[in-house]
Amino acid sequence: MIDDIIVTKKIFERFSKDFSNYFEVDVAVAGAGPAGMIAAKYLAKHDKKVVVFERKLSPGGGMWGGGMTFPIIIVQEESKKILEEINVKLDKAEEGYYSADSVEACSKICTATIDAGAKIFNAISVEDVLIRNNKINGFVINWSAVEIAGLHVDPLSIRAKYCIDATGHAAEVCKIVQKKVGRLNTPSGKIEEEKSMCAEIGEKTVVENTREVYPGLFVAGMAANAVYGAPRMGPIFGGMLLSGKKAAEEILKRLG
Repeated sequence: MIDDIIVTKKIFERFSKDFSNYFEVDVAVAGAGPAGMIAAKYLAKHDKKVVVFERKLSPGGGMWGGGMTFPIIIVQEESKKILEEINVKLDKAEEGYYSADSVEACSKICTATIDAGAKIFNAISVEDVLIRNNKINGFVINWSAVEIAGLHVDPLSIRAKYCIDATGHAAEVCKIVQKKVGRLNTPSGKIEEEKSMCAEIGEKTVVENTREVYPGLFVAGMAANAVYGAPRMGPIFGGMLLSGKKAAEEILKRLG
């Protein structure tokens, strides 16, 4: 016999227990695309308490769609080890280029992130940040459905020692911080806006631009190029993976 109320009760109990365990963390990540999840994976692997908030139902960001919905992605030599570590099958497409199934890659990155010990909450948006002593020290969150419906519902907050904006082209968290504090660690002090597609430059600069954009806030993945004014790069994802790993490494230096 299946009791509908027991099902409801157990879902609520499990979620309440899981969610309350992440009110205070070492690192909070906005965006569960490849850069955000890879950052979370490496941080959790080093025993850091990490939570990832994804506004959509499914983690994976733009990687799911491959190129123009062809479920294939390309990575370069420098980044393929990150996918090999989690057993994503790679085909050598040409010298220095490797192809992978985007659905397999997304699924295995998500699984590896969870297996490393990071927690991913879906359908939750980051709508503001906590700031103390001129340092970002947490996220203000709400259900994505509340945001979409335009309901006047107050959010909740979680505290983190460091935060990562991995929200992709929109660089949503950095936009919030720029609006609230007035200046970021960029040449103009503002978001420089991404340039037109050029994979050769974009794949290099996305790693270079992965850095602390405001005390306590790192930017990774396509958000990094959007913030620092570098090109986008389409369905080659090696830079996303390397950016996530670099973000983790930089934060680990600070956390010790």
